[in-house]
Amino acid sequence: MEMPKFVQIEPVGQCNLRCQMCSIQFRADGPPHGPLAFIDFELFTRLVDQFVGAEELHLQGLGEPLMYPRFAEMVRYAKARGLRVTTNSNLTILNARRAAELVASRLDCLHVSIDGATAETYERIRVRARLAHVVRNLKLLVEAKQSLASETPHLQMVVVIMRQNLAELPALVRFAHEHGFEAVFVQHLCHDYGEAELPERYLPMRDFVRSQTLLGEDAALVKSSFTEARALAAQLGLELRLPQLQPRAHQPDTPGPERCDWPWRGAYLSYQGLAMPCCMISTPDRLNFGSMAEAGVTAVWSGPAYEEFRQRLSSDDPPEVCRSCSIYSGTF
Repeated sequence: MEMPKFVQIEPVGQCNLRCQMCSIQFRADGPPHGPLAFIDFELFTRLVDQFVGAEELHLQGLGEPLMYPRFAEMVRYAKARGLRVTTNSNLTILNARRAAELVASRLDCLHVSIDGATAETYERIRVRARLAHVVRNLKLLVEAKQSLASETPHLQMVVVIMRQNLAELPALVRFAHEHGFEAVFVQHLCHDYGEAELPERYLPMRDFVRSQTLLGEDAALVKSSFTEARALAAQLGLELRLPQLQPRAHQPDTPGPERCDWPWRGAYLSYQGLAMPCCMISTPDRLNFGSMAEAGVTAVWSGPAYEEFRQRLSSDDPPEVCRSCSIYSGTF
């Protein structure tokens, strides 16, 4: 099996806030359940070195990457090996020193999660966060880029669109323009958690998705908000990506990579080094192929568990966890 070009590694398995739409709130990793859920730096470097031929590294999982004390060092290590490096952050924790470190690390792109244009909406979705703090931290980052005469990291805003923030989509586009973002990536809720054998602790997530998904929303309402946002982005010269909200049907015998190319194109590892099909799985307790930390990257990537999953995904009877996924259904 050809080695992946894209690698995603989770630096941190815990977060600094509670997000309505994120299953991390049900994840018993890190305090108060146990020790800090941080990847061991030596394990990180050992894993990166084994992904021969990789071109891009994305440092993100279900935890907040900037909680990791040696995050900038991780970026520098990967950049020294010729990798394009990106990350996602809620950007709620930053100061001037760490902003300068982030810019100096030569991080290529920073995706910032902002799901409300007003403090009321944003702070309802991201509990314990403050929109004013995120705005302050964005300014620190922009100032650091200017001080170091750096074009990177490029800034992209990520918005999870749902019923409670749909009306604010045009305002979110304007917010992005005003705060130095180059693009806005709007995504639908990633998973409906519809598996029959879903662990009980994920049931509140299933209920949340069912209450907030746009799949059953008034089509005219969605179209109006999308159309206004698209026109405003064009006017402001801002790149805007909007999701499709009509599920696609896969014809019989559709090749697996055309259904979802993740298990062929990219590897996704938890902070412990457990290999999962993709970041949509959320946590390794739902599904994993074994430990790359223990067995090595090649042994797991080309091993029987991964290959069996690929074959199943290539069939007309894909894994149940894939059938519940918005990437597989085309609505991401």
